[in-house]
Amino acid sequence: MNIRALLIALAALATLAAAGPGAAAPKATELRFWHAMDGALGEEVDRIAAAFNAAQNDYRVVATYKGSYDETLALGIAAHAQGKAPHILQVYDVGTASMMAARSLYRPAYAVLARAGVKLDPRAFVAPVASYFADAKGRLLALPFNTSTPVLYYNKQAFAAAGLDPQLPPRTWYDLQAQALKLYEKQATPCGITTTWPGWIMLENVLALHNEEFATGRNGFEGLDAELAFNTKLAMRHVALLSSWVKSRLFFYTGRRDEGEKQFIAGQCAVLTSSSASYAKIRRGAKFDFGVAPLPYYEDFQGAPYNTLMGGAGLWVMSGKKAAEERGVAKFFAFIARPAVQAAWHQNTGYLPVSRAAYDLTREQGFYARNPGTEVGVLQMVRTDTPAVYSRGIRLGNHAYIRAILDEELEAVWAGDKLPKAAPRRGGRAR
Repeated sequence: MNIRALLIALAALATLAAAGPGAAAPKATELRFWHAMDGALGEEVDRIAAAFNAAQNDYRVVATYKGSYDETLALGIAAHAQGKAPHILQVYDVGTASMMAARSLYRPAYAVLARAGVKLDPRAFVAPVASYFADAKGRLLALPFNTSTPVLYYNKQAFAAAGLDPQLPPRTWYDLQAQALKLYEKQATPCGITTTWPGWIMLENVLALHNEEFATGRNGFEGLDAELAFNTKLAMRHVALLSSWVKSRLFFYTGRRDEGEKQFIAGQCAVLTSSSASYAKIRRGAKFDFGVAPLPYYEDFQGAPYNTLMGGAGLWVMSGKKAAEERGVAKFFAFIARPAVQAAWHQNTGYLPVSRAAYDLTREQGFYARNPGTEVGVLQMVRTDTPAVYSRGIRLGNHAYIRAILDEELEAVWAGDKLPKAAPRRGGRAR
């Protein structure tokens, strides 16, 4: 045994002797954290919990995977009704408005942090992320955790085979159309363009990118009486463009969720619009060199491009817990918000850093230089210090249901069953 180890052992024995016979260390207060991160993402959550548990002795976070986002939210609400809710519940972005409306379900994060004497300035977070989880006074109701935004991936080998410059990705949607025509003419890949999450990317984010309205009341931020209002000239123009691409065999619809990722990774599709969080999976699976670019835009809109919207989830403090337990949650939140912890989460998962400090640290560590393309989503989210009216986000009740209807309507257009002007339509309360 070396000298340092011997001194540590002797100090531990002295502490036990001073405590007296039969003395036991106080039991750590358990904090239950329910989340929807499976596989490798779940392992990263477990690492964060383990690191926090090792850093102090008063609290022990137990992280538990509860299924999909929908399942986790449903189980959390049901457990709360039975008085058995976890201390922390991960809720995805489309569940945010519903959580805010159900005031009895949660304790505002800012109140929990303040009561514990933990200072966490919302301005330290990336603006579009912080504002999404903040109330009208700018106070955090939930802690931003895992965030992503849509970007464009393209197969550099397919671009070269079609006579395109692999270093020049599309800047606008019309640039992409010209490149897709070249890819089609040269038959560089069986499929030209595809997407994941069509409602989220091709409607919600395309509108936000141009600061165009999706719902009244500033996209639902002003209250529960918002109505859908996305049947604009821009929405019809974009859906019509995609419809023409389907007919010309430039665009291939592969599904409502992440099915398009598999087609891109397999080399079947040359271009994919998908979440920035897809990067890690694509890098592991693709057998070709690929590039990452910002989501295209229409340059004839004044001020465009604005920032895109965040996807992902926040961490909510469930109500009905003891003051000591809330203090533990506050300390855990402060731990998660540390730049080093956030930077590691960002680098290991592909999710975006939620704070400027984590972004700066990641850049200083050379991560973006070693992993070209991983910075694109971040830069796209921080184009302005303050989000525009309609690029701040979308907060609607039953948002998941609304998005499912959007996907259904888009499918009808791309199948030729409806004209772009007929689907989607304005109307309906977004509650």
